[in-house]
Amino acid sequence: MTGKILSGLNEAQREAVHTVEGPVLILAGAGSGKTRTLTYRIAYLVYEKGIPPYHILAITFTNKAAVEMKERVHRLVGGVANQIWIHTFHAVCVRILRREIPHLGYRRDFVIYDTVDQSSLVKDCLKELNLDPQRYAPKGILAAISRAKNELMTPRMVAKRAEDLYDEILARVYQVYQRRLLENNALDFDDLIMQTVLLFRKNPEILDYYQDRFRYLHIDEYQDTNHAQYVFARLLAAKHRNICAVGDDFQSIYGFRGADLRNILDFEKDYPEARVIKLEQNYRSTKTILTAANEIMKHNQGQKFKELWTENEEGPPISYYEAEDEVEEAEFVAAEVRRLKREEKLALSEIAVFYRTHAQSRVLEEVLLRERIPYHIVGGLKFYERKEVKDILAYLRVVHNPADTLSLERIINTPRRGIGIRTLTRVKEYARRQALDLYDALKLAAAGQIGQIKEKSRQGVRSFVTLIEQLREIKDACPVDDLVRMVNEKSGYLAMLRKENTYEALSRMENIQELVSVAKDFEERQQVTGAAGPGEGGLEAFLESVALVSEADNVDTGAGAVLLMTLHSAKGLEFPAVFIVGLEEGVFPHREAVFEASELEEERRLCYVGITRAKRHLYLVRAFQRTLYGNTVYNGISRFIEEIPRELLREVERGDEAAVSGFQTPAPAGGFKAGDRVSHKVWGVGTVVGTRGIGPEAEITVAFPGVGLKRLLVSIAPLEKLQ
Repeated sequence: MTGKILSGLNEAQREAVHTVEGPVLILAGAGSGKTRTLTYRIAYLVYEKGIPPYHILAITFTNKAAVEMKERVHRLVGGVANQIWIHTFHAVCVRILRREIPHLGYRRDFVIYDTVDQSSLVKDCLKELNLDPQRYAPKGILAAISRAKNELMTPRMVAKRAEDLYDEILARVYQVYQRRLLENNALDFDDLIMQTVLLFRKNPEILDYYQDRFRYLHIDEYQDTNHAQYVFARLLAAKHRNICAVGDDFQSIYGFRGADLRNILDFEKDYPEARVIKLEQNYRSTKTILTAANEIMKHNQGQKFKELWTENEEGPPISYYEAEDEVEEAEFVAAEVRRLKREEKLALSEIAVFYRTHAQSRVLEEVLLRERIPYHIVGGLKFYERKEVKDILAYLRVVHNPADTLSLERIINTPRRGIGIRTLTRVKEYARRQALDLYDALKLAAAGQIGQIKEKSRQGVRSFVTLIEQLREIKDACPVDDLVRMVNEKSGYLAMLRKENTYEALSRMENIQELVSVAKDFEERQQVTGAAGPGEGGLEAFLESVALVSEADNVDTGAGAVLLMTLHSAKGLEFPAVFIVGLEEGVFPHREAVFEASELEEERRLCYVGITRAKRHLYLVRAFQRTLYGNTVYNGISRFIEEIPRELLREVERGDEAAVSGFQTPAPAGGFKAGDRVSHKVWGVGTVVGTRGIGPEAEITVAFPGVGLKRLLVSIAPLEKLQ
């Protein structure tokens, strides 16, 4: 292990692998081989230090990263890798809760609600409390509950800290929401970590067991941890203190999701004896790209110093393009995509276009469609959020856990069985009076033990209950893909879509049949990795795997299409060619971030992430004029462009795909700069939105209200600068 294999690691990586006792912080720059380092460290613990595999825990932030790490560790240590827990935070907590959750009053067969389920539940809670959803928007309430859980705040704590009426209402809704989750034997995504932390705090003997079980804790992407994840990790590591945190504060870009940059910056305060190891050698990008990234990050204050370097070639200069508007911006991207494919022999899937907000994709899509360039948008409507997929999953969840009232109400009359709102209301009222689960009341209704239900409705209830009972009898002995096929057919869902006989119905049929493929892939993975404990196989594990899928797990970089995505979605990916569009003040950096220092620094980190996704070709693009959200705006050049040394950039002229030699940073020209107010003898008063060139060749672009953009040669234009 320490010989030939470790010889492939650089000096800093070898130090990280060998340092296994006590707290360790590995500051791993972009493209520095952190996953390789982490997997070799785990292998070193097993083979060289003789640590039993079941004493090792590795936590990642995406399922995709967990699968990749498992495969790498398996190649290094063989079958014993199956005894090592390598999961996301949420998946680790699910495994713990499957065993321990009765201590919190839940049953072990709990289900996990996604955002759509949560939204429906919040609406029910508002209805129960007679609150107007127009005044108390469910989306806003749900976001506030999520923030509270990420801060480990219970409904009582939220109520205690309430500062106004809205906070008081929030606490009441939160309390009802938690009660309804418990009644449905369900947890939401944030509960998975919060409930595990509560479990540890309330039951010291349980915490002690898992502290001894996981004596060597590894956490990837530590800069992305929120408060709940941070507390969970500290509790686990408190006894043996063998915590290895791997991350890059330069890539902390999820503050809006609750990620706390202080967790990685203050690691040495939490663990004064910690060893800090920096991985600064980059294996991905050219020297030019890395220099640009380093220069941009020098403008941030709250960070740990490091500087990426590489033995890769210098590479071509970074291409910079100034478009008149968003249409020309998209046309430039399309033209360069064709050139990269033709001259650089790049596949379309090796090219990515990044933007700050989803709204910017619209024009890009229109132009790529017109130019017949295949593209794929990352972060569109997700497969598991499509109605038909959620319906079939709801059937499976009821088969697994009949107490899941939310799923039960979703599918009880889908397809139609003659079970109307009036019938369901009567059964629900009976269930409430008798303190029964809704499903138990439905079984009584099917047997004719609840009055005032018409025979046709009773037959519908009976057919539904019979279906669920038949599926429950075979669920533990039946492969999940076969179970999905049976639900598709026996529920009548496929028949309903066949009868509809429309193009949309055909697409929906394909989606629920694709769910069979998902289940089959799951079964095959289970056979390869082997089930190892509670919640590791069968329907329960399948439903967990679906519930824990994240957006990053769905990025298909192998598709034969250009990838369009937000900069946030780009993290963890890499491409030979990258376009970053919309580099204007107010667009990127975002208009809501430019007045707050901490938010502006996060925007700069986001730019760093985008730049360091590129291996060889990097394009930075801006528009003088942009119509966004229905408004036409004239924004100045992004400060991020101006923070890149001019010698690293070459400007691409309009209408000419060949880059001109040299680059003039858009700096004040002829005494004018972006934002200046000027007066023109013909067009009146306008605002300077861009500058180019120096001396007698200097040009400025001015936005004149009612006239539009005009490019003017400073030396001859009849202009007067206004004070």
